[in-house]
Amino acid sequence: MSTTSTRLSKRDCVALRAELVDLGYGQAESEMRETFARRLYPVSEHLRALDPGVVLIVGPRGSGKTELFKAFFSEDRAVANAVVDWMPKTPILQAQSSRSEWRGAYPAGTRFPDTQALANCVGSDETAKKLWHAMLVRRLADRLDDGQRQPLNAMLQPPSAAVAEILWAYDRPEASPTAALDDLEERLLQADSRVYVGYDELDTLGGFDWALTARMVRGLVAFWSDYSRRWRRIRAKIFLRSDLFRRHAGMGTADFAKLAVNRAELAWSDAALLAMLVKRVANTSEGLAAYCRGARIHFRPHEVLGLIPVIGEPGDAHPLLERLSGEFMGAGRKKGYVRNWVLAHLRDGNGRVSPRTLVRLIEQAAGKDAANGTLRPPRLIHPTALRQALEEVSDSHVTQGISSEWPWLEGVRARLRENQLVPWSRQEIVGLFDSEWADTWGLREGPEVRPPVDRAAEFVDYLIDLGVFRRRADDRIDVPDLYLSGLKLRRKGGVKIGSRAAAGA
Repeated sequence: MSTTSTRLSKRDCVALRAELVDLGYGQAESEMRETFARRLYPVSEHLRALDPGVVLIVGPRGSGKTELFKAFFSEDRAVANAVVDWMPKTPILQAQSSRSEWRGAYPAGTRFPDTQALANCVGSDETAKKLWHAMLVRRLADRLDDGQRQPLNAMLQPPSAAVAEILWAYDRPEASPTAALDDLEERLLQADSRVYVGYDELDTLGGFDWALTARMVRGLVAFWSDYSRRWRRIRAKIFLRSDLFRRHAGMGTADFAKLAVNRAELAWSDAALLAMLVKRVANTSEGLAAYCRGARIHFRPHEVLGLIPVIGEPGDAHPLLERLSGEFMGAGRKKGYVRNWVLAHLRDGNGRVSPRTLVRLIEQAAGKDAANGTLRPPRLIHPTALRQALEEVSDSHVTQGISSEWPWLEGVRARLRENQLVPWSRQEIVGLFDSEWADTWGLREGPEVRPPVDRAAEFVDYLIDLGVFRRRADDRIDVPDLYLSGLKLRRKGGVKIGSRAAAGA
């Protein structure tokens, strides 16, 4: 297939468009290693996460925490070694020797207690801290010698659901979990090796019980705050969602403060976001790789990671966006430039764009234009399809939030049905929430769901902190496009995002 616009036929474009429908949206947990590696875009600014001295790795929803966790804590080390090989050589990466071992501690399937077992037995931060200590010993038991394991058998042998039994054994006077790990620390030091223990998806620990989730998160951080100074060869990597970090760090606990000072933040620049998108497109097929080269995108090939685009600033990727959808979002510049529109309409209330939503926008738009025979080559996506896809991105973003991290978002959407025009005054939205504060914030037929705060005014601030809401200069509360359709809202005087009027079509 030719890379030039004059030699791409409409049939060629239909075939390329069909391939754009699957760029790997939301598949980090389930992708095969080869596909995962070719879609992964290592961000050099995220390099600090690999520093042995960094324990907390913080990022908002959809920022790539699980991708980074999978890259380094899966049993197959090929992807991690490829990232280390591709990144600039630094002392941080030199610490990742082949003698080091990376183990996921949570989620760990049946090797970790379920939510009900935790709810029955973990009633305080101190109990949570003990349980994390016990679970670490259980996770590293195969690295202990027979003499160290013998006194700990009562703690090592029960099934993971037997939390009460594990905690009872932990407190027995003959058990010494710390001594066993001290011994492992000494042997790792002699071998010039490390064991990294990773924790991800911590928001799932308590199910709908936010108090339990908070206890487990605080207990984990308290444990590693104590022991990260004691052990230099047994190291932790705690991947924590930004809102959980800020909520618990904001409580002023000394434990969080100790680790927070040296945390790594998973932030994405516009250039990195576009490079990630280009990498996914180019590594989907040879035809799409040629299409990208036709937009003057240059690549550095890597045996494992595939084609890595050379993009130093957002403008380096703009020719590809314009090749995909044209220069303008409508008949002329009054409708805006495609290169600006794409990221601008995916930003949350804090101005952030997640890689996940950018990938989804292109997939959905390509799907809408799958049978479009009117586009002139080399165009693959009509701007109208981009606008319509934004609604579906918003819908799926809210729906996924409800089904996983934020089940209380269902209650937000239900309450906003009474006032679907934004923006609102702060007093207006606080009053709306307050009037139904005592009712469930989940599905009526589902389990009881409560917001993670105690008052309506505090909840509005929490939604602003998450980026679901946005505070305007006049103190009114607005909602960014990323959440507008998903929450079934529209702007006063505005029109539906996907309408032909809005698209300028």
